[in-house]
Amino acid sequence: MDPGAAGSDERAQLASLLARTAAGDQQAFADLYAATSRRIYGMARKVLIDPDLANDTTQEVYLQVWQSAGKFDPAFGSPLAWMMTIAHRRAVDRVRSSQSATEREARYGASSQAIEHDDVVDTVTSRMEADAVVRCLATLTDTQQESVRLAYYGGLTYREVAEQLGAAVPTIKSRIRDGLLRLKNCLGVS
Repeated sequence: MDPGAAGSDERAQLASLLARTAAGDQQAFADLYAATSRRIYGMARKVLIDPDLANDTTQEVYLQVWQSAGKFDPAFGSPLAWMMTIAHRRAVDRVRSSQSATEREARYGASSQAIEHDDVVDTVTSRMEADAVVRCLATLTDTQQESVRLAYYGGLTYREVAEQLGAAVPTIKSRIRDGLLRLKNCLGVS
């Protein structure tokens, strides 16, 4: 027998079984399952590796085939190719779902880790840093100190600082820039 004819016969038989399944014929569905389940399971197993997951996915595929057999259109391919596509998509969805759950758990675990720290050390460090800033602010000229304090502690813009001090905006920008450079050098910041 010609191998092409055998493939054509199988295709026609599966198409007939799918059409009867679409009409609710349970025996046709059982015959379709018997004729294709090894290949559908094989596809699922190839993607998922785990035999239990492959079994579950195979069941989902046949449930979908039962529910949507009427949507099969032989003009777009063979019944087996249609079913294998469903199996492949289901298996890939299962892999993605599993990876997503693993990543979600990892993110949750990382975010819920309590970072231990010493409040006393934090308080002392903050106070030392504040003292250093105050000490270094004292090294600025009066106009630089006033400009930096209004901008950084008062939250004012260059224009607002200029208006408050009665100076031009470029002058205020220069004072703040020069003051910050002196603070940076005083604090030993790179």
